[in-house]
Amino acid sequence: MNKKIKKDMEDFEWTAAELKASKKINSLPKSLQQKIASRKTRGSQVAPTKISTTIRLSSEVIQSFKATGAGWQSKIDFALKQWLEEHTLV
Repeated sequence: MNKKIKKDMEDFEWTAAELKASKKINSLPKSLQQKIASRKTRGSQVAPTKISTTIRLSSEVIQSFKATGAGWQSKIDFALKQWLEEHTLV
């Protein structure tokens, strides 16, 4: 992992050594494959912090945030929170 501390763990980079040492899931024992596969599904959130919604944004906004990589939707949420702190809604 990069030596820099990242705020968003979705946005990390593997080193060449980490990639070389990694294994494909199908090379692992079947029992471990099943255990890993079962962890992929997410259950209900106990205390949801976000609400799923649909919003229409300009293509420039979406492209700019997507260009930042994984976690781009959280970055939009953060930008909107900052805007709310600095502005008053009428």
